[in-house]
Amino acid sequence: MKRSEDKKNGNAAEGCRAHTRRKRGSGRSRAARSGNARPGGAQSRRKKRRKRAAFDVISGAILIAAVCVFVFSLYQLVIQLVPYYTGGKEYDEIQDLALTADEDGSGFRVDFDALLELNPDTVAWIRFDEPSIISYPVVKSADNEEYLTKTFTANDNKLGAIFMDMRNSSDFSDRNTIIYGHHLNVSPEMFSRLHLYEDEEFCAEHPKFYIYTPDGRILTYTVFSAGIVNETSDNYTIDFTSDEEFEQYIEICRDSSNYQVDVEVNAQSRIVSLSTCTGDRRDERFLLQGVLTATD
Repeated sequence: MKRSEDKKNGNAAEGCRAHTRRKRGSGRSRAARSGNARPGGAQSRRKKRRKRAAFDVISGAILIAAVCVFVFSLYQLVIQLVPYYTGGKEYDEIQDLALTADEDGSGFRVDFDALLELNPDTVAWIRFDEPSIISYPVVKSADNEEYLTKTFTANDNKLGAIFMDMRNSSDFSDRNTIIYGHHLNVSPEMFSRLHLYEDEEFCAEHPKFYIYTPDGRILTYTVFSAGIVNETSDNYTIDFTSDEEFEQYIEICRDSSNYQVDVEVNAQSRIVSLSTCTGDRRDERFLLQGVLTATD
Protein backbone atom coordinates (compact mmCIF):
# COMPACT_ATOMS: atom_id res chain seq x y z
CA MET A 1 0.00 0.00 0.00
CA LYS A 2 2.82 2.31 0.88
CA ARG A 3 4.64 1.42 -2.34
CA SER A 4 1.52 2.21 -4.27
CA GLU A 5 1.23 5.62 -2.66
CA ASP A 6 4.97 6.24 -3.21
CA LYS A 7 4.47 5.34 -6.85
CA LYS A 8 1.58 7.73 -7.16
CA ASN A 9 3.57 10.47 -5.51
CA GLY A 10 6.49 9.71 -7.84
CA ASN A 11 4.28 9.89 -10.89
CA ALA A 12 2.82 13.15 -9.67
CA ALA A 13 6.26 14.59 -9.07
CA GLU A 14 7.38 13.47 -12.51
CA GLY A 15 4.30 15.08 -14.02
CA CYS A 16 5.06 18.37 -12.28
CA ARG A 17 8.63 18.29 -13.55
CA ALA A 18 7.44 17.60 -17.08
CA HIS A 19 4.90 20.43 -16.86
CA THR A 20 7.62 22.69 -15.57
CA ARG A 21 9.90 21.68 -18.48
CA ARG A 22 7.09 22.37 -20.94
CA LYS A 23 6.53 25.82 -19.44
CA ARG A 24 10.19 26.56 -19.56
CA GLY A 25 10.36 25.26 -23.11
CA SER A 26 7.34 27.32 -24.05
CA GLY A 27 8.92 30.36 -22.42
CA ARG A 28 12.12 29.78 -24.35
CA SER A 29 10.12 29.39 -27.55
CA ARG A 30 8.30 32.68 -26.98
CA ALA A 31 11.55 34.33 -26.07
CA ALA A 32 13.09 32.93 -29.21
CA ARG A 33 10.19 34.17 -31.32
CA SER A 34 10.36 37.50 -29.58
CA GLY A 35 14.09 37.67 -30.13
CA ASN A 36 13.67 36.85 -33.80
CA ALA A 37 10.97 39.61 -34.16
CA ARG A 38 13.06 42.39 -32.69
CA PRO A 39 15.72 42.62 -35.44
CA GLY A 40 13.02 42.68 -38.14
CA GLY A 41 11.11 45.51 -36.37
CA ALA A 42 14.26 47.58 -35.99
CA GLN A 43 15.03 47.17 -39.68
CA SER A 44 11.51 48.32 -40.59
CA ARG A 45 11.86 51.39 -38.40
CA ARG A 46 15.22 52.21 -39.98
CA LYS A 47 13.62 52.00 -43.43
CA LYS A 48 10.83 54.33 -42.35
CA ARG A 49 13.36 56.82 -40.96
CA ARG A 50 15.33 56.72 -44.21
CA LYS A 51 12.15 57.28 -46.25
CA ARG A 52 11.14 60.17 -44.00
CA ALA A 53 14.61 61.73 -44.31
CA ALA A 54 14.50 61.39 -48.12
CA PHE A 55 11.04 62.94 -48.18
CA ASP A 56 12.25 65.85 -46.03
CA VAL A 57 15.21 66.43 -48.38
CA ILE A 58 12.97 66.40 -51.46
CA SER A 59 10.39 68.67 -49.81
CA GLY A 60 13.11 71.09 -48.77
CA ALA A 61 14.58 71.12 -52.28
CA ILE A 62 11.15 71.80 -53.80
CA LEU A 63 10.53 74.62 -51.31
CA ILE A 64 13.91 76.22 -52.05
CA ALA A 65 13.28 75.95 -55.80
CA ALA A 66 9.83 77.53 -55.39
CA VAL A 67 11.28 80.40 -53.38
CA CYS A 68 13.98 80.94 -56.01
CA VAL A 69 11.38 81.00 -58.80
CA PHE A 70 9.24 83.46 -56.82
CA VAL A 71 12.19 85.77 -56.12
CA PHE A 72 13.31 85.68 -59.76
CA SER A 73 9.75 86.35 -61.01
CA LEU A 74 9.41 89.24 -58.58
CA TYR A 75 12.73 90.64 -59.78
CA GLN A 76 11.61 90.39 -63.41
CA LEU A 77 8.31 92.11 -62.57
CA VAL A 78 10.11 94.96 -60.82
CA ILE A 79 12.51 95.34 -63.75
CA GLN A 80 9.52 95.65 -66.10
CA LEU A 81 7.50 98.05 -63.95
CA VAL A 82 10.25 100.44 -62.84
CA PRO A 83 10.53 102.16 -66.27
CA TYR A 84 6.78 102.82 -66.28
CA TYR A 85 7.03 104.42 -62.85
CA THR A 86 10.11 106.54 -63.59
CA GLY A 87 8.84 107.54 -67.04
CA GLY A 88 5.42 108.49 -65.71
CA LYS A 89 7.01 110.48 -62.91
CA GLU A 90 9.17 112.35 -65.43
CA TYR A 91 6.17 113.38 -67.51
CA ASP A 92 4.29 114.46 -64.38
CA GLU A 93 7.21 116.75 -63.55
CA ILE A 94 7.20 118.16 -67.10
CA GLN A 95 3.50 118.94 -66.80
CA ASP A 96 4.08 120.68 -63.46
CA LEU A 97 6.85 122.73 -65.06
CA ALA A 98 5.18 123.72 -68.33
CA LEU A 99 1.41 123.78 -67.82
CA THR A 100 -0.92 126.23 -66.16
CA ALA A 101 -4.71 126.23 -66.10
CA ASP A 102 -7.61 127.60 -64.11
CA GLU A 103 -9.21 125.47 -61.42
CA ASP A 104 -12.02 124.44 -63.77
CA GLY A 105 -9.50 123.36 -66.41
CA SER A 106 -10.02 126.39 -68.63
CA GLY A 107 -7.26 128.78 -69.57
CA PHE A 108 -4.91 125.95 -70.49
CA ARG A 109 -1.46 127.37 -71.29
CA VAL A 110 1.90 125.86 -72.20
CA ASP A 111 5.28 127.37 -71.31
CA PHE A 112 7.18 126.53 -74.49
CA ASP A 113 10.25 128.48 -73.37
CA ALA A 114 10.67 126.01 -70.52
CA LEU A 115 10.06 123.05 -72.83
CA LEU A 116 12.46 124.26 -75.50
CA GLU A 117 15.12 124.80 -72.87
CA LEU A 118 14.71 121.17 -71.81
CA ASN A 119 14.48 119.85 -75.37
CA PRO A 120 15.01 121.92 -78.54
CA ASP A 121 13.15 119.20 -80.52
CA THR A 122 9.84 120.44 -79.05
CA VAL A 123 7.28 121.27 -81.74
CA ALA A 124 3.91 121.16 -79.91
CA TRP A 125 1.80 119.99 -77.01
CA ILE A 126 -1.13 117.58 -77.54
CA ARG A 127 -4.11 117.39 -75.19
CA PHE A 128 -7.43 115.53 -74.96
CA ASP A 129 -10.39 116.41 -72.75
CA GLU A 130 -10.85 112.65 -72.46
CA PRO A 131 -8.83 110.53 -72.14
CA SER A 132 -7.29 113.34 -70.11
CA ILE A 133 -4.12 111.34 -69.47
CA ILE A 134 -3.09 112.18 -73.03
CA SER A 135 -1.41 115.51 -72.36
CA TYR A 136 2.17 115.50 -73.57
CA PRO A 137 4.83 117.51 -75.34
CA VAL A 138 5.40 116.56 -78.97
CA VAL A 139 8.92 116.32 -80.36
CA LYS A 140 10.43 115.81 -83.80
CA SER A 141 13.76 114.18 -84.57
CA ALA A 142 15.88 113.60 -87.66
CA ASP A 143 14.51 110.03 -87.72
CA ASN A 144 11.51 108.05 -86.49
CA GLU A 145 13.56 105.81 -84.20
CA GLU A 146 15.17 108.00 -81.53
CA TYR A 147 12.09 108.75 -79.46
CA LEU A 148 10.82 105.19 -79.50
CA THR A 149 13.09 104.49 -76.54
CA LYS A 150 13.91 107.98 -75.24
CA THR A 151 11.70 110.21 -73.15
CA PHE A 152 11.23 113.93 -73.68
CA THR A 153 14.34 114.65 -71.60
CA ALA A 154 16.33 112.01 -73.53
CA ASN A 155 16.32 109.37 -70.80
CA ASP A 156 16.40 105.78 -72.01
CA ASN A 157 12.95 104.44 -71.21
CA LYS A 158 10.42 102.16 -72.91
CA LEU A 159 7.74 104.88 -72.62
CA GLY A 160 9.57 106.88 -75.26
CA ALA A 161 8.00 110.17 -76.29
CA ILE A 162 5.15 111.48 -78.41
CA PHE A 163 6.83 112.43 -81.69
CA MET A 164 6.00 113.82 -85.12
CA ASP A 165 6.91 111.98 -88.30
CA MET A 166 10.31 113.15 -89.54
CA ARG A 167 8.80 113.81 -93.00
CA ASN A 168 6.33 116.39 -91.72
CA SER A 169 6.66 120.15 -91.39
CA SER A 170 6.91 121.17 -87.74
CA ASP A 171 4.23 123.87 -88.12
CA PHE A 172 1.36 121.44 -88.97
CA SER A 173 0.97 122.95 -92.43
CA ASP A 174 0.96 119.56 -94.21
CA ARG A 175 -2.25 118.03 -95.43
CA ASN A 176 -1.58 115.04 -93.19
CA THR A 177 0.65 115.31 -90.11
CA ILE A 178 1.39 112.02 -88.35
CA ILE A 179 2.16 111.78 -84.62
CA TYR A 180 3.30 108.55 -82.98
CA GLY A 181 3.10 107.26 -79.41
CA HIS A 182 3.46 103.93 -77.66
CA HIS A 183 0.65 101.65 -76.58
CA LEU A 184 1.66 100.11 -73.22
CA ASN A 185 -0.02 96.92 -72.06
CA VAL A 186 0.50 97.56 -68.32
CA SER A 187 0.23 101.34 -68.20
CA PRO A 188 -2.25 104.00 -69.38
CA GLU A 189 0.59 106.37 -70.32
CA MET A 190 1.38 107.81 -73.75
CA PHE A 191 -1.15 106.74 -76.46
CA SER A 192 -2.39 103.65 -74.59
CA ARG A 193 -5.88 105.14 -74.19
CA LEU A 194 -6.38 106.08 -77.84
CA HIS A 195 -8.14 102.73 -78.19
CA LEU A 196 -11.12 104.16 -76.35
CA TYR A 197 -12.00 105.71 -79.71
CA GLU A 198 -12.75 102.29 -81.13
CA ASP A 199 -16.15 102.89 -79.53
CA GLU A 200 -18.39 105.23 -81.54
CA GLU A 201 -20.23 106.37 -78.42
CA PHE A 202 -17.00 107.45 -76.77
CA CYS A 203 -16.09 109.43 -79.87
CA ALA A 204 -19.50 111.12 -79.90
CA GLU A 205 -18.96 112.21 -76.28
CA HIS A 206 -15.34 113.37 -76.81
CA PRO A 207 -14.96 114.26 -80.49
CA LYS A 208 -12.08 116.76 -80.21
CA PHE A 209 -8.40 117.01 -79.35
CA TYR A 210 -6.08 120.00 -79.27
CA ILE A 211 -2.61 120.92 -80.50
CA TYR A 212 -0.75 123.85 -78.92
CA THR A 213 2.18 125.31 -80.86
CA PRO A 214 5.19 127.43 -79.80
CA ASP A 215 3.88 130.40 -81.85
CA GLY A 216 0.79 130.58 -79.61
CA ARG A 217 -1.79 128.85 -81.78
CA ILE A 218 -4.40 126.44 -80.45
CA LEU A 219 -5.44 124.00 -83.17
CA THR A 220 -8.70 122.11 -82.58
CA TYR A 221 -9.20 118.82 -84.42
CA THR A 222 -12.44 116.85 -84.73
CA VAL A 223 -12.16 113.07 -85.06
CA PHE A 224 -13.44 111.72 -88.37
CA SER A 225 -11.80 108.28 -88.54
CA ALA A 226 -10.76 105.62 -86.01
CA GLY A 227 -9.73 102.08 -86.82
CA ILE A 228 -7.06 99.42 -87.10
CA VAL A 229 -4.85 99.53 -90.20
CA ASN A 230 -1.69 97.86 -91.42
CA GLU A 231 1.54 99.72 -90.67
CA THR A 232 2.23 100.00 -94.43
CA SER A 233 -1.27 101.07 -95.45
CA ASP A 234 -2.03 104.13 -97.57
CA ASN A 235 -3.39 105.82 -94.44
CA TYR A 236 0.22 106.82 -93.69
CA THR A 237 0.58 108.84 -96.90
CA ILE A 238 1.89 112.36 -96.32
CA ASP A 239 2.61 113.81 -99.75
CA PHE A 240 -0.17 114.35 -102.28
CA THR A 241 0.34 115.56 -105.82
CA SER A 242 -3.17 116.90 -106.34
CA ASP A 243 -6.48 117.71 -104.68
CA GLU A 244 -8.00 114.62 -106.29
CA GLU A 245 -5.34 112.38 -104.80
CA PHE A 246 -5.95 113.87 -101.37
CA GLU A 247 -9.71 113.40 -101.70
CA GLN A 248 -9.13 109.76 -102.59
CA TYR A 249 -6.98 109.50 -99.49
CA ILE A 250 -9.80 110.92 -97.35
CA GLU A 251 -12.12 108.20 -98.67
CA ILE A 252 -9.55 105.54 -97.79
CA CYS A 253 -9.46 106.88 -94.23
CA ARG A 254 -13.23 106.94 -93.90
CA ASP A 255 -13.49 103.39 -95.27
CA SER A 256 -10.99 102.08 -92.71
CA SER A 257 -12.84 103.71 -89.80
CA ASN A 258 -14.93 101.70 -87.35
CA TYR A 259 -17.76 104.21 -87.82
CA GLN A 260 -18.67 107.29 -89.80
CA VAL A 261 -18.56 110.79 -88.30
CA ASP A 262 -20.58 113.68 -89.69
CA VAL A 263 -17.79 116.21 -90.13
CA GLU A 264 -16.62 117.78 -93.38
CA VAL A 265 -13.22 116.78 -94.74
CA ASN A 266 -12.25 118.06 -98.17
CA ALA A 267 -9.31 118.96 -100.41
CA GLN A 268 -8.56 122.08 -98.35
CA SER A 269 -8.58 120.27 -95.01
CA ARG A 270 -5.61 119.70 -92.72
CA ILE A 271 -5.46 116.37 -90.91
CA VAL A 272 -3.55 115.08 -87.89
CA SER A 273 -3.20 111.30 -87.67
CA LEU A 274 -2.38 109.77 -84.27
CA SER A 275 -0.80 106.33 -84.53
CA THR A 276 -0.13 103.65 -81.91
CA CYS A 277 0.33 99.88 -81.71
CA THR A 278 -2.60 97.57 -81.03
CA GLY A 279 -0.76 95.19 -78.71
CA ASP A 280 -2.06 92.23 -80.75
CA ARG A 281 -0.11 92.02 -84.01
CA ARG A 282 3.24 93.63 -84.80
CA ASP A 283 2.10 94.91 -88.19
CA GLU A 284 -1.16 96.45 -86.94
CA ARG A 285 -1.70 100.04 -85.83
CA PHE A 286 -4.64 101.88 -84.33
CA LEU A 287 -5.04 105.14 -86.24
CA LEU A 288 -7.11 108.03 -84.93
CA GLN A 289 -7.51 110.90 -87.38
CA GLY A 290 -8.85 114.37 -86.81
CA VAL A 291 -9.53 117.25 -89.17
CA LEU A 292 -8.67 120.85 -88.26
CA THR A 293 -11.94 122.61 -87.40
CA ALA A 294 -10.74 125.68 -85.48
CA THR A 295 -7.62 127.80 -84.97
CA ASP A 296 -7.31 130.22 -82.03
